[in-house]
Amino acid sequence: MTEEHVGGMAWAVEPTITPMVRLTGVSYAYPRQSTYAVHNLNLAVDEGEFLLVVGPSGAGKSTLLRVLNGLVPHFYGGRFGGHVTVAGRDPAQLGPQGMSDVVGMVFQDPEAAFVTDTVEDEIVFAMENWGVAPALMRKRVEEMLDLLDIAALRERTIATLSGGEKQRVAIAAAMALQPDVLVLDEPTSQLDPQAAEEVLIALRHLNEDLGITVILAEHRLERVVQYADRVLYLGENGEVLVGAPRDALARMSLVPPLVELARALGWHPLPVTIKEGRRFARRVRLPDTPPPAPSAPGPPILRARGLWHAYNGLEALRDVHLDVHAGELVALMGRNGSGKSTLLKILAGLLRPRAGEVTVHTGRGWQPIRSLEDALPHVGLVVQHPTRMLFQETVMDELRFTRHNHGLPEDPAADRALLTWLGIEHLAHRDPRDLSGGERQRVAMAAVLVADPRIVLLDEPTRGLDYRQKLALIHLLRDLTAAGRAVILATHDVELVARAADRVILMAEGEIVVDGPTREVMTESLVFASQVTKLFRDPRFLTPEEVIRALQEAGAT
Repeated sequence: MTEEHVGGMAWAVEPTITPMVRLTGVSYAYPRQSTYAVHNLNLAVDEGEFLLVVGPSGAGKSTLLRVLNGLVPHFYGGRFGGHVTVAGRDPAQLGPQGMSDVVGMVFQDPEAAFVTDTVEDEIVFAMENWGVAPALMRKRVEEMLDLLDIAALRERTIATLSGGEKQRVAIAAAMALQPDVLVLDEPTSQLDPQAAEEVLIALRHLNEDLGITVILAEHRLERVVQYADRVLYLGENGEVLVGAPRDALARMSLVPPLVELARALGWHPLPVTIKEGRRFARRVRLPDTPPPAPSAPGPPILRARGLWHAYNGLEALRDVHLDVHAGELVALMGRNGSGKSTLLKILAGLLRPRAGEVTVHTGRGWQPIRSLEDALPHVGLVVQHPTRMLFQETVMDELRFTRHNHGLPEDPAADRALLTWLGIEHLAHRDPRDLSGGERQRVAMAAVLVADPRIVLLDEPTRGLDYRQKLALIHLLRDLTAAGRAVILATHDVELVARAADRVILMAEGEIVVDGPTREVMTESLVFASQVTKLFRDPRFLTPEEVIRALQEAGAT
């Protein structure tokens, strides 16, 4: 504490506090790219702050996070300019190894970062590399197991964990060296609502109780914005906004449904949580109009009868029966590990069920699907991790490879038209591995759709997509169903389901427990309910658009 003399009086003045993170004029371009992923970025993050990084897919969020631990530029190469300090160190000079005890990094796909087989070994791994004394190592392992509430998982094989459990193990491993800063890239993108809440509560505990600086990039703002102290918005064309959540949401173009509705109806102060929004919703007089009638599905084109499957003796599917119709969009929902991905893989011929049968209607009758070869002419699957589908040098090469695999002639004009439809024509000659998560997702979809399958299966298709891209995906899926295709998607994204799905199937422990129209299933659920459903608790309204349209037709807005 120092004294400053003003007008003959002495005033106590707090010393200047150096930010935990400071970026000054930071610019970076990936190898072989003429445009910057981030350009002339200035940012200061205080010690103990919870900073939420948001913005369109491809705006530079993941790049910014990689700058903080030195992955950019050390691992990726490219052109780097400006100056960065994190806890007084320069990651551009020290690289990931020199920053690992200061910056804990949790990636978009935690499985890709695991290097051992069991939970305890994964937590120990970084400490062994740093030569931490065995007694101290044991103490920290116990602390991390308790801190993240994963003590019961100590001896478990990582491959057997649910998505939420894997994410908490990844956080524990990142925290084992007691870093000052914890950096996370879309940590809830693959999690069901309950698992996502558990991870976010763990992060809030680390931030509030231990003072860990948390910097988190996320697209699903409805899940996380209430935990943040500030929001950093990286927009298009270099736009940068920084401010308190309420202030940032008032100015951002990409916002969750609650904020979208609140801005349309002029609610002030802008609600950030459902609790705040309910105060306004109770004063809205909704017109007495019936809900829209569901559209009639076409004839069945895919059937599953009595499907059973197990991994290492653990049942993943139990007597699943399913009919899917032409022109229908079906959403598979449920907790992580409920059997959604397993069901999709069996429908696509990637797995053989232990019992039961899948058949597809080819136009000339029903044909069994017993292998990938049986499925390929009729069924296309976009897997949960699209990077695993992409291994060609360019995006156009990926489409050519699919055509060759299906015995189809090359058609560059049609391929470019498909990329234009998906909004990624500008990426035609880019290496898919250099793209953002959302861009890779759309490239994987293009690689599947180029073969024109009648049945399209999608596993977590909104992973890495911003709100605008999600809306574009909904239009794309609707175009597919309007053309008579069937779409089945496994997702935890309740807002996508509210806007797009005709039918919802809830799975648990490998079984189908609920199968019904979207409006009926979502309004009867507390967990799998949209923000608008939680706001009004009225089965007629699932989305902001439905509320706004009803009020406009009644002359109430």
